[in-house]
Amino acid sequence: QASNPLWQSRGSSAVPSGGRFRCPSCRHEVVLDRHGVYGLQRNLLVENIIDIYKQESARPLHAKAEQHLMCEEHEDERINVYCLRCEAPTCSLCKVFGAHKDCEVAPLPAVYQRQKSELSDGIAMLVAGNDRIQAIITQMEEICHTIEENGRRQKQHLGLRFDSLYSILEERKKELLQSIAREQEAKVQRVRGLIRQYGDHLEASSKLVESAIQAMEEPQMAVYLQVWICLPCRITDMSKVSMSSRPEPGYENMDHFSINVDYVAEMLRTIEFQTGA
Repeated sequence: QASNPLWQSRGSSAVPSGGRFRCPSCRHEVVLDRHGVYGLQRNLLVENIIDIYKQESARPLHAKAEQHLMCEEHEDERINVYCLRCEAPTCSLCKVFGAHKDCEVAPLPAVYQRQKSELSDGIAMLVAGNDRIQAIITQMEEICHTIEENGRRQKQHLGLRFDSLYSILEERKKELLQSIAREQEAKVQRVRGLIRQYGDHLEASSKLVESAIQAMEEPQMAVYLQVWICLPCRITDMSKVSMSSRPEPGYENMDHFSINVDYVAEMLRTIEFQTGA
């Protein structure tokens, strides 16, 4: 965060301390201390990529070793304009006499700077989205932990009640325990499925950020624009991830499994031998 000017502050992410979640990449379980997400290990790979990008961006354009590409149709002509209709770099002779004579073109440096600015904005949007997704994954991991704790508590409570009824209610106790286990498993599986979904998106988005940063480091304008063509659509699609599939409030609650056996115990006290026929 300290080395990335595009990274938004995490102070607004309400991630409680003491939570547990798994890293989407290595699946290692992480426990948050009182520092929250700021206590996590630094990602040196990402920091190095960002440092390289900042160093390259600080250098003047003329200082970078740029090798001009030559036109395939006109070998002595440099590629110095960009065809807006065909979305391809070309040379001035192609515009005047060649395949792009009926097309609208713009100076290559102007298109280069504009598209590079758009890509920079896209990177900032992806990084901010990744931060929100990570906070959601952490919250859902805490939901899983709460569901499991509530399930274990309800099982213990149910067991204590059935222990007073001995073998008469043993079969019924087994059925109710299975009901709790089924709902607990269904809820946990649903939340873990969402975690995998968000984790896969986070991994894909992180890879796209790396690809975009590598494209930003390309000193050759024509090569950069050839690579850039496929990036805006991918960034837009990646940024449209829905955040509405999270479990509804109170989803982790298991209190509806509470049970009252007082009336059953009273019935058992009245059991007597049958008389007569």
